[in-house]
Amino acid sequence: MSNSPLNATVEFQRDGIQHGFLKLPYSHDGSAWGHVMTPITVVRNGDGPTALLTGGNHGDEYEGITALIKLANRLRPEQIRGRVIILPMLNHPAVVNGSRTSPLDGGNLNRCFPGNPAGTLTEKLADYLTRYLVPLADVVLDIHSGGRTLDLLPFAATHRMDDKAFEARCLAGATAFGAPFTLFMAELEGEVLFDSVVEAQGKVFISTELRGGGTTTPETVALAEQGVDNVLRFAGILPGEPVEAVSQALEIPDGDAYRVSEHAGILEFTVTLGQWLQQGEVIARVYSLERTGQPPVEYRAPYDAMLLGRRHPARVNIGDTFAVLAVPRV
Repeated sequence: MSNSPLNATVEFQRDGIQHGFLKLPYSHDGSAWGHVMTPITVVRNGDGPTALLTGGNHGDEYEGITALIKLANRLRPEQIRGRVIILPMLNHPAVVNGSRTSPLDGGNLNRCFPGNPAGTLTEKLADYLTRYLVPLADVVLDIHSGGRTLDLLPFAATHRMDDKAFEARCLAGATAFGAPFTLFMAELEGEVLFDSVVEAQGKVFISTELRGGGTTTPETVALAEQGVDNVLRFAGILPGEPVEAVSQALEIPDGDAYRVSEHAGILEFTVTLGQWLQQGEVIARVYSLERTGQPPVEYRAPYDAMLLGRRHPARVNIGDTFAVLAVPRV
């Protein structure tokens, strides 16, 4: 495989603090020899573990972006042992555009792994992460939230794995984050996610979903900031132990937990986030926009579960996930 066309303006082995860019050549009408410039901060203090911290994998998810920009501004080498690599705006064109995907090539970064050094701009970035940055890390934290279309109860998550010792390490990291909920999470498109390439390299991977709706609150930013510090303590980079938090153990067990609308219209929820449902109980109704006098379509819980997440806009289309369910973790 060819070398990556990306290069970094920072030195990953140098002690101190560096603010720079990942430079990706991008020739376009406005700049024949232009570049996509992705901000990066590296803080290093001697030998020790490395944490790779990413936000803005999707450009409309602002909790991680905000918390990691603040971390890049405040973290100092003398506070740590080892190295912290901070990428607050991982899909930078999407962040600037306020969109989930890149406006430059339509790429959804978290569906482009392991990437391709000769592919689209987004695939080239995914390849660089896979082959150059993840190998440097011991722990990877990728901070997500629901973006403009979803609202999810704040949780940290990892996955079920065949290697139970490795699964336990990843679960310990997710628990250390200190979110109100800690999950095992079944993914819909696991093989193309950032998660998969990190775990395939044997690195502890922690993901989050911290509310959403295309905005932040003081509570969600504070949770993200404390979670970042907790992960750095878990990794042995910051001194001390993670701040203990009461966290409920849940699981998104399978694809059926993602409830998909087969109708277009106006979405009315009959339950609130965090509410427990019994099998067969109505989750939501969809009302037709074509005519009055039509009864709504009712969507029901396939099993006993909690409403962990919901679609944020009331307008729903065929194929939209409108609800995410979770069950107690066993």
